[in-house]
Order: sequence, then structure tokens, then C-alpha cells
Amino acid sequence: MRDAVIVEAVRTPVGKGKPGGAYSDVHPVELHAHVLRSAVERVPGLDSAEIDDVIGGAVGQVGEQSGNTTRFAALAAGFPESVPGVTVDRQCGSSQQALSFAAQGVIAGAYDVVVASGIESMSHIPIGSSGVVDGVRQDVAGPSVTRRYPGGLIPQGVSAELIARRWNLSRTQLDEFALRSHRNAARAWAEGRFADQVVPLKVTHADGTVTQLDVDETVRPGTTLDALAGLRTAFADDRWTERFGDIDWKVTAGNSSPINDGAAALVVTTSEIARARGWRPRARIHTVAVTGDDPIYMLTGIIPATAKVLARAGLTIGDIDAFEVNEAFSSVVLSWLAETGADPAKVNVNGGAIAIGHPLGASGARLATTLLGVLEQTGGRFGLQTMCEAGGTANATIIERLDS
Repeated sequence: MRDAVIVEAVRTPVGKGKPGGAYSDVHPVELHAHVLRSAVERVPGLDSAEIDDVIGGAVGQVGEQSGNTTRFAALAAGFPESVPGVTVDRQCGSSQQALSFAAQGVIAGAYDVVVASGIESMSHIPIGSSGVVDGVRQDVAGPSVTRRYPGGLIPQGVSAELIARRWNLSRTQLDEFALRSHRNAARAWAEGRFADQVVPLKVTHADGTVTQLDVDETVRPGTTLDALAGLRTAFADDRWTERFGDIDWKVTAGNSSPINDGAAALVVTTSEIARARGWRPRARIHTVAVTGDDPIYMLTGIIPATAKVLARAGLTIGDIDAFEVNEAFSSVVLSWLAETGADPAKVNVNGGAIAIGHPLGASGARLATTLLGVLEQTGGRFGLQTMCEAGGTANATIIERLDS
């Protein structure tokens, strides 16, 4: 039986996804190429010509991030022309799905060595760009979906509000969770927990100056609960109240993930190949699952996805030593905690997307990189990551740390 193991995992420090952000002068292909090149260079003796495929996630597949952007990133990384690339879109779960596809290909024997990765340059490709033509937002769901869900689909922020209402989450709870994310991420950076997984990129700007981002740009070590409480709500609108009834608006920029640029990559092979080549198999991709859920609540798919991946793995929530649950919004993770009964102390211990950032197509690979690091730092065996996604789907992945 072939298995799939991770032998290397890297990510960039995550930048602010707006003009003036650390990577705002970097083409997304170059940002993506940096992690591809860095990941492969870290595997002793691996020639990039040996890579059977590069599977990359990206959400905004328009403009500079279109045209099978992963193929261009592989070429920009200096890989031989013989190395193919393909770009996946499962919305925010795109690079987590890329990792699943990589594992499935290796286990099936279609690949021996594959790179799973993700990119999102939100300073170049603003969120929602792929649904706009000539400045006009398009009906991407079509009339049949609108008939099935009268009134049509809704913005994710409104879904986050509906989740907060359904699980009776207070504004204070949302802000407290956001504060925890920043504190955990700041502590992780201060204690060097990201040092061996982050690959900074030197950026040459138009004026000839060179800068380098060495830490995640949106972590705010000095933020306070009072500062978060002072932020205005982001999605309050009478049209949603008319449709869904009274909503005590609570979701703000502070208890939501920011807009970011970033990239991440993992090298996947079999444990047999790794041993033969002298590579350390760091973790086995134990079990993967994907599921759908209500596209109005949209972000709750992580609850059934977690149940599905645990059942498939033959594990319980108590068997998991570390969790990475994407912090699209505080309400998403808090509702997941309420439903799964997971130990909060094991969740996003090095901070989550509210602090680190959420470069959409890169976030699944970033979570996997972070989760691997947490297991190695704590000596845990099983880690579970899960990602909510636009349209009401969700990925869940269990990895098993392997002894060196």
C-alpha cells in the first residue's frame, strides 16, 4: 500500500493585501514561484525535474492570477518545462484541496513526487474580482440556484452574522476570540515557532529600494479588547434584516480575517521513496474529506466536514492533538467549537487567520504548514485542519506526525 507523506512545507510571511502592503509590488506568479523554489531546495538532492506535477490553489483566477497561474509559477521558479502545473479553485479551500489531490495522486501511483501549493495576491486581485465583468457584478449562481434559495445567495459576512445569531454568540465573545488570535500569533513569532517554516522574500520596488517582510504583517501584538470593541460593524444593512429578521450586528473588521497576500507550498511523496532518498517523512496525510452544507449559512460546512473526516479515519475528536480551523470570522470557529466539543486549548495555538491573515488560495497550504509545525513543537501525533468555503463547502484533513 502506497501512502502520502509531507517531506517539506514552507510559507511566506503574510502581507497586507492592499496598496502599500509588503507584496503589493510583487506579481502573484513571482510570489508563488518563491515558495515553490524554496520548498524544493529544502529537500536534499531533489531535482525539480523529478516533480510529477505542481497543484496550486488560487481563488481570484482573473487578471495577473489567471491562465493557469500555477503553470507560470513553476516556470518562474526555474522548474524544467517538462514539469506541469494545474490550478484548483475550491474557494478558500483551494490549496487544501490541492494537498488532497496531491495525496490522492501519490497514493494511486499517478505521482511519485508532487508539490501542493497556493497563492493569493489580494492587493493585485481584490476579493470578488472573478465575479465582475466590465465593472458589473455577475450572477455567478444562475437562476436555478436563485429559485432554490429565494432571494439568492448572500455575502459571507452576513453568513457570519447569521451564525453568531444561531449560536447565540455575543460581540464580546467574537472580540475575545480575535484578541486571542493576535496574542497567540505574537507569542508564536516571539518564541520562534515560525522560524523554520517561513521563507521571506526580498522585494525590489520601482524606486530601486529593497525590502523584506520577516513577520506576518497583520499581527497586532498591542491590540486590546477595548480597541476591538470600538470598531463599527461591517455588514449591517436593512435589506438583510428584511430577509432574515432582526440581526444584532456583531461582525467587524476586527473579528474577521483581513485582506492579504501570501503563498505556501508542500512537497509530497511516499514514505518508501522518502526513505530511499534519505528524506525525512515528517507527517502522513492520514485522511481527507470534503462536504457541502447550507450555502446561506455557507461557513458551517466545517462542522459536518470534521465529523466526516473523523469517521473516515476511525478517530474521535479527543484523539486529535492539534487543530487548525480557519478563522474567516470568529463566529465560524466558535460555532465549530460549540458543535464538536473540541478542546479550545488545542485550536489555532499559534494564532489564526484573524491575526496571521487569510490569503484565500494560499490559506489551506498555510494551515497545513502551521499544523505540521505545531505537531512537531508539541510532540502531538494527529492534527486536523478544516476550512470553510464560499458556496457552502468545506475541506477537512487529518495528518499524522511521523517520528524522525
